[in-house]
Amino acid sequence: MAIWGKKKDKEKDPETREDRKKVGLIRGLWQKFRGIDWKNPVNRWKLLFVSLVGCIVVFGGGYGVLSLTNSPSFCASCHEMAPEYSTYTASAHNNITCVQCHIKPGFINMVTHKMKSMKEVYYHVTGVPEQIVQTEEEAISNENCLQCHSKNRLVTASGDLKVNHKGHIEEGVPCITCHAGVVHAKIVTRGINTEEVRGHWTKENAEKLMEKKYLAPNMGTCIDCHDKVNNGEKPWKDVAYNVPPNPEEMEKKLEEKAKEASGEAATEATSEGETTEAEALAAHDQKTQDIILQAIGKQQKDVKISMACETCHKKIKVPKSHKVEGWNGNHGGTAIQELDKCVNCHQDSKWIREIPKEDIISLLKMKEQETKTAKYTPNITVVKDQSRVNKFCSACHGNRPPGHDKSNNWLTSHSDMARSPEDKANCFVCHDRDKPKPGSTEVKAPTDVYCQYCHRTGFKDDEKN
Repeated sequence: MAIWGKKKDKEKDPETREDRKKVGLIRGLWQKFRGIDWKNPVNRWKLLFVSLVGCIVVFGGGYGVLSLTNSPSFCASCHEMAPEYSTYTASAHNNITCVQCHIKPGFINMVTHKMKSMKEVYYHVTGVPEQIVQTEEEAISNENCLQCHSKNRLVTASGDLKVNHKGHIEEGVPCITCHAGVVHAKIVTRGINTEEVRGHWTKENAEKLMEKKYLAPNMGTCIDCHDKVNNGEKPWKDVAYNVPPNPEEMEKKLEEKAKEASGEAATEATSEGETTEAEALAAHDQKTQDIILQAIGKQQKDVKISMACETCHKKIKVPKSHKVEGWNGNHGGTAIQELDKCVNCHQDSKWIREIPKEDIISLLKMKEQETKTAKYTPNITVVKDQSRVNKFCSACHGNRPPGHDKSNNWLTSHSDMARSPEDKANCFVCHDRDKPKPGSTEVKAPTDVYCQYCHRTGFKDDEKN
């Protein structure tokens, strides 16, 4: 403690060298501190100076640590964050920091979040998770969004959609219910941020993979929520409705169910599961068609929120050509010429909230191909394939055509309708030649009737095509 300028008188200090050895470090410092002459103003000024330097070191160092960990570059330092960082840099929000969205405003929230984030350091050291997911407790709050965005907006930036943002917020709907993909393009739900594909994530690839349908809320998001409201539900009250499901937790649940089932019980459970899945798919198709009829005004229902296109859209409406008499039976020619425009609305994947799992390698190859063939070329084969795959088309094309019912002898006389390869191509829009194989990746025909069901002996050489 020589800094304080007080020396001990050896004669007055009976403490021996051996006694000093016995005193601990902390106790020794405390004794010297107490021995300082605080009446001396110089010593008081020295204490003030040391305290000031200590505060600068502690608080300055703490601020530096916070600033460092708050920067997007710090997030990018861990390789497991490559998909999230790449999509962030390619998004419209790349001019703000990660914490402005992911941490609620306020210093206490900041410190609390940093303490909770220590588990992420633990995971990074002990073993990186297969997927980085957002938990329910980490769901982004409306407070974060309203720091920059006004809740008084009544239309989207494009000017097409009429959305009363203030009404939604006052009802308690979180912003992320609709805008979950605005920065990261729903990569968790799509399953393209897993460990084995993280090396493919660059800013260039992120720009290819961040399609508008994943950034903006798809129509299925609005339809699903509005339909639930019409049925008396408020789905956004469940936080799990607003964040992507954790794949690890889902796998655990599936494993637990698998362990519970054994022997005959497992077989019965599997059969029941298949039946339930088929019934659920049929119910979904029926529900989609029901909503379509409401949207185009052919089915009116007394509901809280109208499903008609004009309810939400200002510009996109039912085309005039669709209202012409006989449109249902004569739209095939238009579909061949303008299929790319048709699927803007008539594609079942755009009418459902759920997003299927994707393969990043296939997506990148597809993007390269789309760049080469960006313009749609009328092609009857492509249209027929779409009529089989697309539920909007197969819902009608899967029904028995009127021509099949004109004669009771159809089964024995229909060969005249399938003479040429072109005629057979028309048949194969709805029918398969052979019985579909279980687990096959090929798209199954909309009808269960297939040629080999009756023609079990096969076809003549001139009939195979």
